[in-house]
This record gives sequence, C-alpha cells and structure tokens, in this order.
Amino acid sequence: MASEAIDRTSPLPFYYQLKQILLSELRDRDLQPGERLPGDHELCATYDVSRTVVRQALAELETEGVIERVKGRGTFVAQRRTAQNLVQSLTGLYEDVAARGSQLRSEVRRQEVAPADEEIAARLELQVGAPVIVIERLRFVDHEPWVLVTTYLPYDLAPGLLEDDLRDQSLYELLEHKYGVRLTHGRRGVEAAVASKDQAAALAIAPGDPLLVLRSTSYSGKRPVEVFVAYHRGDRSRFEVTLTRTSPTDSVRQPLMQLNP
Repeated sequence: MASEAIDRTSPLPFYYQLKQILLSELRDRDLQPGERLPGDHELCATYDVSRTVVRQALAELETEGVIERVKGRGTFVAQRRTAQNLVQSLTGLYEDVAARGSQLRSEVRRQEVAPADEEIAARLELQVGAPVIVIERLRFVDHEPWVLVTTYLPYDLAPGLLEDDLRDQSLYELLEHKYGVRLTHGRRGVEAAVASKDQAAALAIAPGDPLLVLRSTSYSGKRPVEVFVAYHRGDRSRFEVTLTRTSPTDSVRQPLMQLNP
C-alpha cells in the first residue's frame, strides 16, 4: 500500500504523517466503502513505525468517519454518512441527499388523517383532536435504510397530500410548488437514543444500536405547518451546524440552536 514514507526529519508527529499518507492512499486508489485495509501489524512493517503511532492515526481516522474498525475482523473503509444541515438552512433529507449525488426513496408506511394528540396539537397550535395528516416513511439512501420519520401537518393546509405519491419526491417542494406553502423558518433539535426492536427491524440494525433523533417544527410565517420526528441510524448520519458569534445579550434573546424543543 505504501507509496509514501514517513519523513523522519519533519517536525510533524509520525501519527499525523501516517494519517495523511493513509488519506492520500484511500483517495488515490479510490477505495469504496466496505473494502478492507491493512491491519496494524502490516502498517507497522510497511511504514516502520510503532503500533502506538498506527493506533493513534487509525483512531483519528475512525473518529472522523473515514474508517471503521470491527473487533475480530479488521479495518474497513467507512460507509459514507449523509450530512444534514441542522440549523443553517431549512432543507429536507431529499435535498441534502440529492446535493451529494445519492439517491433517496421512501417506503410510505402511513399516509392518513388522525386526531392530534396533546403534544402535536401544542406544537402545531391546534385544538387537541383537530385533524392532522400523518405521514410515516422509511427512507432509503442508495437502497440502504437510513431514517424512519413521522411527519404531522394540519389537514386544512394541504388535504391533497393524502393522494400524493411521496415515494420519490420532496415533501417541502410539494408543499411549496403544489400547495403554495412556503416554509420560512424552523426549529430543530437533536438527541441521542437507542433503537427499539421495531426501529431496529426497520433500519436493518440491532436493537440497542445508536440512533440520532431529529425533532423539528417548521413555520410558514408565524404559523407552524409541519412537525416531524426522525430516527436516523447513528452509523450512517451526521448533522452539520453553522455557528455564529453573537453578543451575550443577543444570545439570551435569540438562541441559535435549542437542542430540546
């Protein structure tokens, strides 16, 4: 695998040099997710470095999501994770996946009218029991299950949604272009959870595996028009956040991100 060598006269730490060499090798060889990489002993011999150096380089690559280390099996190129913009733009998973050149499709599990419970009614500013459209979708990125999401919208907002085909189109684009509902802003929060038996079966993971739970309320002007809760596979998703420095008084008046809406 070696096409470069550790520069022993460089002030850069050996582990950092090895990490950069491995990144270059992965890029130059165009290795695909799931392909096996050399083991610790082979890397030690190839680059004439200690196991401590190899372990530190691999640990950083694993933390950054470049590789996956499976106990008893070895080191592999990591599956690419889908990045979702958490606060800087009001986009949906469809737009985020399309932007990275992947394909998204949905298995629609529910698409019906139901009475709003207390939580949904409060978040959509409706009376308890008011009719809401409930859409539950299992969403696949490049044919792999990625996220299980349930969306709630006021029924009077877009009753035609009950008949729309939501398998391979953006709900946000549909709301804007067909129903004239322009989403202007929203509030999203993320938290950690573990997969239940049913969630694990849907997402092709094991019960107890990590999930990232995204909760969102979107607005059109002053009116809340959409609420969703999405259970993302922790090994396939990440959230990206743009932070802005504000004065302490501005931060009190207008928090940039609230993690528990």
